[in-house]
Amino acid sequence: MSQVIITSDIEGTIAKLEALKTTQHFVKIIKEDTFLVEDAKLAIEKAYMASEEITIIILGAKRFSPIVQNKLLKVIEEPPPKKEFILLVPSKAIILDTIRSRLPIVVLNENIEEEMLGLDLNQLSLATVYEFIQTHKRTDAKSMKILVENIVKEAILSQSYNLDEKTLTLFSNSFIALDVGSSPQFVLNTLLLKLLARKKR
Repeated sequence: MSQVIITSDIEGTIAKLEALKTTQHFVKIIKEDTFLVEDAKLAIEKAYMASEEITIIILGAKRFSPIVQNKLLKVIEEPPPKKEFILLVPSKAIILDTIRSRLPIVVLNENIEEEMLGLDLNQLSLATVYEFIQTHKRTDAKSMKILVENIVKEAILSQSYNLDEKTLTLFSNSFIALDVGSSPQFVLNTLLLKLLARKKR
Protein backbone atom coordinates (compact mmCIF):
# COMPACT_ATOMS: atom_id res chain seq x y z
CA MET A 1 0.00 0.00 0.00
CA SER A 2 2.73 2.52 0.97
CA GLN A 3 4.30 3.99 -2.16
CA VAL A 4 5.63 7.04 -3.99
CA ILE A 5 3.48 8.19 -6.93
CA ILE A 6 5.11 10.40 -9.56
CA THR A 7 2.39 12.59 -11.02
CA SER A 8 2.04 16.01 -12.61
CA ASP A 9 -1.56 16.24 -11.36
CA ILE A 10 -1.55 15.84 -7.58
CA GLU A 11 -5.22 16.86 -7.09
CA GLY A 12 -6.38 14.57 -9.90
CA THR A 13 -4.39 11.66 -8.48
CA ILE A 14 -5.97 12.19 -5.03
CA ALA A 15 -9.42 12.11 -6.65
CA LYS A 16 -8.52 8.78 -8.33
CA LEU A 17 -7.24 7.34 -5.05
CA GLU A 18 -10.42 8.41 -3.26
CA ALA A 19 -12.51 6.72 -5.95
CA LEU A 20 -10.69 3.45 -5.15
CA LYS A 21 -11.22 3.84 -1.40
CA THR A 22 -13.17 1.07 0.32
CA THR A 23 -12.79 0.84 4.10
CA GLN A 24 -9.63 2.91 4.48
CA HIS A 25 -9.53 6.32 6.11
CA PHE A 26 -7.58 9.02 4.26
CA VAL A 27 -5.55 11.79 5.90
CA LYS A 28 -4.30 14.35 3.36
CA ILE A 29 -1.51 16.88 3.91
CA ILE A 30 -1.12 18.62 0.57
CA LYS A 31 0.95 21.73 -0.05
CA GLU A 32 0.79 23.84 -3.19
CA ASP A 33 4.56 24.30 -3.29
CA THR A 34 6.93 23.13 -0.52
CA PHE A 35 6.33 20.50 2.19
CA LEU A 36 7.63 22.05 5.42
CA VAL A 37 9.14 20.60 8.61
CA GLU A 38 5.95 21.46 10.52
CA ASP A 39 3.94 19.51 7.88
CA ALA A 40 6.21 16.51 8.48
CA LYS A 41 5.62 16.81 12.25
CA LEU A 42 1.86 16.87 11.64
CA ALA A 43 2.12 13.75 9.44
CA ILE A 44 4.06 11.93 12.19
CA GLU A 45 1.44 12.97 14.79
CA LYS A 46 -1.35 11.63 12.54
CA ALA A 47 0.56 8.37 12.08
CA TYR A 48 0.72 7.74 15.83
CA MET A 49 -2.99 8.41 16.43
CA ALA A 50 -4.73 5.14 17.28
CA SER A 51 -7.31 3.92 14.77
CA GLU A 52 -9.38 0.79 14.22
CA GLU A 53 -9.36 1.08 10.42
CA ILE A 54 -6.44 1.35 8.01
CA THR A 55 -5.37 4.98 7.67
CA ILE A 56 -3.60 6.09 4.51
CA ILE A 57 -1.63 9.29 5.01
CA ILE A 58 -1.24 11.12 1.69
CA LEU A 59 1.55 13.68 1.52
CA GLY A 60 1.78 15.81 -1.61
CA ALA A 61 3.87 18.78 -2.74
CA LYS A 62 6.10 20.00 -5.57
CA ARG A 63 9.11 20.00 -3.23
CA PHE A 64 10.20 17.84 -0.28
CA SER A 65 13.54 18.98 1.12
CA PRO A 66 16.09 16.36 2.29
CA ILE A 67 15.52 17.59 5.89
CA VAL A 68 11.77 16.92 5.62
CA GLN A 69 12.31 13.50 4.01
CA ASN A 70 14.82 12.47 6.68
CA LYS A 71 12.32 13.54 9.34
CA LEU A 72 9.69 11.29 7.74
CA LEU A 73 12.07 8.39 7.11
CA LYS A 74 11.62 6.49 10.40
CA VAL A 75 7.81 6.60 10.36
CA ILE A 76 7.77 5.56 6.68
CA GLU A 77 10.28 2.76 7.33
CA GLU A 78 8.42 1.44 10.39
CA PRO A 79 4.86 2.78 10.25
CA PRO A 80 2.61 2.30 13.29
CA PRO A 81 -0.04 -0.45 13.01
CA LYS A 82 -2.71 0.14 10.34
CA LYS A 83 -0.89 3.15 8.86
CA GLU A 84 0.31 3.50 5.27
CA PHE A 85 1.98 6.41 3.47
CA ILE A 86 1.54 7.65 -0.10
CA LEU A 87 3.87 10.42 -1.29
CA LEU A 88 2.76 12.40 -4.35
CA VAL A 89 5.54 14.29 -6.16
CA PRO A 90 6.03 15.61 -9.72
CA SER A 91 9.49 14.08 -10.26
CA LYS A 92 11.43 11.02 -9.14
CA ALA A 93 14.55 13.18 -8.71
CA ILE A 94 12.95 14.83 -5.64
CA ILE A 95 12.92 11.59 -3.62
CA LEU A 96 16.01 10.63 -1.59
CA ASP A 97 17.62 7.24 -2.23
CA THR A 98 16.86 6.20 1.37
CA ILE A 99 13.12 6.56 0.73
CA ARG A 100 13.32 5.11 -2.79
CA SER A 101 14.88 1.96 -1.34
CA ARG A 102 11.96 1.52 1.07
CA LEU A 103 8.91 2.40 -1.04
CA PRO A 104 7.83 1.22 -4.49
CA ILE A 105 7.66 4.02 -7.06
CA VAL A 106 4.70 4.29 -9.45
CA VAL A 107 5.03 6.63 -12.43
CA LEU A 108 1.68 7.70 -13.87
CA ASN A 109 1.50 7.77 -17.66
CA GLU A 110 0.67 11.43 -18.08
CA ASN A 111 3.87 12.37 -16.29
CA ILE A 112 6.00 10.17 -18.55
CA GLU A 113 4.49 11.94 -21.56
CA GLU A 114 5.39 15.29 -20.04
CA GLU A 115 8.92 14.09 -19.36
CA MET A 116 9.17 13.00 -23.00
CA LEU A 117 8.71 16.64 -23.99
CA GLY A 118 12.03 17.26 -22.25
CA LEU A 119 13.74 15.41 -25.12
CA ASP A 120 13.45 17.20 -28.46
CA LEU A 121 13.95 14.43 -31.01
CA ASN A 122 14.33 16.99 -33.78
CA GLN A 123 17.42 18.38 -32.00
CA LEU A 124 18.91 15.09 -30.75
CA SER A 125 22.65 15.23 -30.00
CA LEU A 126 25.19 13.32 -27.89
CA ALA A 127 24.82 15.97 -25.17
CA THR A 128 20.99 15.71 -25.01
CA VAL A 129 21.18 11.90 -25.09
CA TYR A 130 23.63 11.88 -22.16
CA GLU A 131 21.53 14.36 -20.16
CA PHE A 132 18.32 12.38 -20.78
CA ILE A 133 19.95 9.08 -19.76
CA GLN A 134 21.22 10.71 -16.55
CA THR A 135 17.68 11.94 -15.78
CA HIS A 136 16.38 8.37 -16.12
CA LYS A 137 19.23 6.46 -14.49
CA ARG A 138 16.86 5.09 -11.82
CA THR A 139 13.76 4.59 -13.96
CA ASP A 140 12.38 1.06 -13.52
CA ALA A 141 11.60 -1.38 -16.36
CA LYS A 142 7.83 -0.82 -16.28
CA SER A 143 8.16 2.97 -16.55
CA MET A 144 10.95 2.60 -19.13
CA LYS A 145 8.60 0.62 -21.40
CA ILE A 146 6.20 3.57 -21.45
CA LEU A 147 9.11 5.95 -22.04
CA VAL A 148 10.52 3.84 -24.91
CA GLU A 149 7.05 3.62 -26.46
CA ASN A 150 6.79 7.42 -26.42
CA ILE A 151 10.28 7.85 -27.90
CA VAL A 152 9.42 5.45 -30.74
CA LYS A 153 6.14 7.27 -31.48
CA GLU A 154 7.87 10.66 -31.42
CA ALA A 155 10.70 9.44 -33.67
CA ILE A 156 8.27 8.09 -36.26
CA LEU A 157 6.07 11.22 -36.16
CA SER A 158 9.03 13.60 -36.37
CA GLN A 159 10.15 12.18 -39.77
CA SER A 160 13.69 13.27 -38.78
CA TYR A 161 15.14 9.74 -38.96
CA ASN A 162 15.96 7.18 -41.64
CA LEU A 163 14.05 4.35 -40.05
CA ASP A 164 15.07 1.17 -41.86
CA GLU A 165 13.89 -2.34 -41.00
CA LYS A 166 16.90 -2.91 -38.72
CA THR A 167 16.02 0.16 -36.63
CA LEU A 168 12.35 -0.82 -36.39
CA THR A 169 13.45 -4.29 -35.23
CA LEU A 170 15.57 -2.61 -32.55
CA PHE A 171 12.43 -0.81 -31.30
CA SER A 172 10.64 -4.17 -30.90
CA ASN A 173 13.69 -5.76 -29.29
CA SER A 174 13.82 -2.93 -26.73
CA PHE A 175 10.48 -4.07 -25.28
CA ILE A 176 11.59 -7.72 -25.27
CA ALA A 177 14.87 -6.79 -23.54
CA LEU A 178 12.97 -4.93 -20.80
CA ASP A 179 10.64 -7.92 -20.35
CA VAL A 180 13.53 -10.35 -19.84
CA GLY A 181 15.31 -8.16 -17.28
CA SER A 182 17.86 -6.13 -19.25
CA SER A 183 19.02 -2.92 -17.59
CA PRO A 184 16.45 -0.18 -18.42
CA GLN A 185 19.28 2.37 -18.70
CA PHE A 186 21.23 0.13 -21.14
CA VAL A 187 18.10 -0.27 -23.30
CA LEU A 188 17.47 3.50 -23.31
CA ASN A 189 21.14 4.22 -24.10
CA THR A 190 21.18 1.74 -27.01
CA LEU A 191 17.91 3.06 -28.44
CA LEU A 192 18.88 6.74 -28.34
CA LEU A 193 22.40 6.19 -29.75
CA LYS A 194 20.93 4.12 -32.60
CA LEU A 195 18.39 6.87 -33.30
CA LEU A 196 21.15 9.46 -33.28
CA ALA A 197 23.06 7.44 -35.89
CA ARG A 198 19.92 7.30 -38.09
CA LYS A 199 19.18 11.04 -37.85
CA LYS A 200 18.70 12.74 -41.21
CA ARG A 201 21.48 15.23 -41.89
